[in-house]
Amino acid sequence: MPKVWNDIGATTMKWVILFLSSLSTTGCIASSIMADVRQVHELTRIESLPRIAEVNIDPVADEDARQLLKQPLDAETAVRVALANNRELRAVLRGMGIERGHMIQEGLLPNPTVEGEILPERNTLLELRVEYNITSAIMAPIRARAARSDLEAARYRAAGSVVDLGYRVRIAFYRLQSAEQRLAIAQQVLDGFAASRDAARAMFGAGNIAVLDLVSEEAAYEKARITVAQIELDIITEREQVQRLLGTHGEDTNWRIKNELSAVSEQPTIPENTETRALEASLDLMEAKHRLEGLARRAGVTRVAGWLPDITIDFHSLQGNPEEDTNASNLNRNWRFGGGLTVGIPLFDRKQGTLVAVEAEFDALMESYYGMAVDLRSAVREARSRVASSHARAHQYQEVIVPAQRRVTEQTLLQYNAMQIGIFHLLQARREQLDVQLAYVETLREYWSAVAELDALLAGGHVSSPHTRASRNITQDTKNESSRGH
Repeated sequence: MPKVWNDIGATTMKWVILFLSSLSTTGCIASSIMADVRQVHELTRIESLPRIAEVNIDPVADEDARQLLKQPLDAETAVRVALANNRELRAVLRGMGIERGHMIQEGLLPNPTVEGEILPERNTLLELRVEYNITSAIMAPIRARAARSDLEAARYRAAGSVVDLGYRVRIAFYRLQSAEQRLAIAQQVLDGFAASRDAARAMFGAGNIAVLDLVSEEAAYEKARITVAQIELDIITEREQVQRLLGTHGEDTNWRIKNELSAVSEQPTIPENTETRALEASLDLMEAKHRLEGLARRAGVTRVAGWLPDITIDFHSLQGNPEEDTNASNLNRNWRFGGGLTVGIPLFDRKQGTLVAVEAEFDALMESYYGMAVDLRSAVREARSRVASSHARAHQYQEVIVPAQRRVTEQTLLQYNAMQIGIFHLLQARREQLDVQLAYVETLREYWSAVAELDALLAGGHVSSPHTRASRNITQDTKNESSRGH
């Protein structure tokens, strides 16, 4: 009998060692997120992402960003600064390590259980037992493959955040440019009202106008002052919005804007097949697709785990022989080996509840996936229409209305010099010209914002419409439920 047990134990130990060796590669997964960041580079085709995988967290601004801030900024340079320095983006990129950690954990082999006993009453000097859960070891690489889809989804989510940040920076920068241009024009309008007020006071002192005319000019001047004050507050507000997106503070907040909003071209640049291109490029849809793949794989893992018996093998060794006489002076101190097998029968608990929950998550995310596609098509059509409409209006201002209003002012000045009209007519014409310029600047801002929106959609980003936010929240909730399932 002892020889039989020795043979069985040796054979069992041999197969256990071979089995564990074959599965040990599961844990050899890199813990660094450098590969994930490189994947985001490839998805977004942007090379100026922060080197978060190489450095520790530091409250000091990125050195490359600080160098860029020393020169006047345009919209594209502002985007480069934000990509290198924005803390929200850094958090998203570092957050990829969460999914990588989950994947690593899912692929780790279970630990063996070691038990030792000393039983002198049974003539046993020492008994050692090693138990190992074979079922958990078999399921480890399967769970790791299911978790890999969540890591891929996290990469697409990070890439979407990169594109989204670029879009938000451009929008905020255009608003700041517009506010500064409007302030310059509003100051000229205020100067015109001041001149009109001063002229009214002089003419009233000479008895040439009534009190009503005087107080009307003074009231118009005061209202213009309020307008200037409001635009000054708008500049402060828009500048701070850009500051937050750039991630700047302290001395780094003293940057300047390089130029004004650019004029529009003769024709707007609207690519063909925008809906199809946006659907193919959408990083949100790709993220949801990988979440769906992860849920489908997790459902498969749950089904297998529900029907797979819980198998535990044990290997034990014994020093001493309980069959010998306890009074013998020379006890057998040789080691004897044996093995065993424990099988848990999946009779009642076959993971039915977990499977229902995973399938419900899959169905909810699938509904969200189709909703996101519908919303994306609508957003592309809306952005395309805004580009076309705002370009037409800006071009009309640029080529027709602004020059026409300038000619009106010039002709009014000629009539004033010929003493055919009074000073108030000339000042009114000048104010109307400046009002047209204010409207033109606002239309320019609308156009370039629409272009940025369409570019972001075609680059795979998203526009924060209410439906899009709801869809992303469902996706994020599903991700969180899946993480808790780990």
